[in-house]
Amino acid sequence: MAVTKTFHYNSIDATGRKAKGTVEAPNEAAATHTLRQRGEVPLELIEAGQGLNRDLKIPGLGNRTKLKDLAVFARQFATMTASGMSLLRSLAILEEQTSAPPLKKALGEVRADVSGGVSLSAAMGKHEKVFPRLMVAMIRAGEAGGMIDRALEQIADSLEKDSALRGKIKSALTYPAIVLCFTFVLIAGVLIFIVPIFEAMFKSLGGELPAITQFLVTASHNMWWIGPLFLILAIGGSITYKKRARESAEFRLTVDKLKLRMPVFGTLFQKLAMSRFARNLGLLLNVGVPVMQALAVVGETTGNEVINIAMKDVQAAVRDGNTMSSALRHHDVFPAMVTQMIEVGEESGQISQMLDKVADFYDREVDSAAESLTASIEPIMVLVMGAVVGGMVICLYLPMFTIYQNIQGS
Repeated sequence: MAVTKTFHYNSIDATGRKAKGTVEAPNEAAATHTLRQRGEVPLELIEAGQGLNRDLKIPGLGNRTKLKDLAVFARQFATMTASGMSLLRSLAILEEQTSAPPLKKALGEVRADVSGGVSLSAAMGKHEKVFPRLMVAMIRAGEAGGMIDRALEQIADSLEKDSALRGKIKSALTYPAIVLCFTFVLIAGVLIFIVPIFEAMFKSLGGELPAITQFLVTASHNMWWIGPLFLILAIGGSITYKKRARESAEFRLTVDKLKLRMPVFGTLFQKLAMSRFARNLGLLLNVGVPVMQALAVVGETTGNEVINIAMKDVQAAVRDGNTMSSALRHHDVFPAMVTQMIEVGEESGQISQMLDKVADFYDREVDSAAESLTASIEPIMVLVMGAVVGGMVICLYLPMFTIYQNIQGS
């Protein structure tokens, strides 16, 4: 017998009347289904006892629109439109209930444009920093085919999968990041508190310090400016990197090529890019976006400039009458399996279905690669931390041997 859970919900019906309460269900999907059977659209659904698991929000920080916020927005928007609610009413409700400031502001402007006669896709297209091009292109195709709710459902599925993949990558990188930060804190602590004690002892005993120990002593004396300088360089480097990556396509191409060639992470980055490429292209083709436009959008939504350049070459090849699969074979970033599956899809007329299978395959590959990466990095980071601590201990105790030899010699 399935264990039931209690979920707190906020909902709205087709007339716009809001309600809140609790519902018993085995999981979140079942709770959502129960509410929909009642004719209610769930705006918020939280498992009882999970209130402390929400994201921490700090005023002034984290105001960017998150992928998770967009996925929730698309899912709620699709549910409302499918229930027969008008676009303007749906947008007003979504604007009111969203907690992400950029998304709330953008929805208000989109609603004003739509009420003035502008199409939904055109209104959302004015806010490129909030709504991805993939979302805008799919909604435009949904408008043309009279299936906006279906397009929004597929957008929500795609954003949720992408958010889950990013979460797994972040989880794989969390442990080494924590260990690395702890290592830096440990080094700073040793230099500030421990080294001065040994230095005073060495001075009282006399003798000349080995070069490597003297280096630690000098670093300890200069920590007052080395520490702040390191922070300034780290923050400045991060800002400069983001600015260059945003403004220079050549810089992005160089960085993405290096990412794909990295010994451990390169394979993971490639699989993640293939998953996004296949899923996004399959979604666009499935809702009726023209091939040339779909290729242009996909190139800019995979987050990899190498694939973006490849898509431009594929566009030119398809325009000249060549197949997509034959053009993709000229680019090493696409594995043989991907090009073969696309070729089968072209021959059978089921290219979007084949791309969905490729995306599902690489989703599983990313899961496996992330788990393997986490398992392999943990012992490596332990060894690195042990080497750093052991090296500093040896450097501090090395003068003891010299002093002991001088005492024996005298």
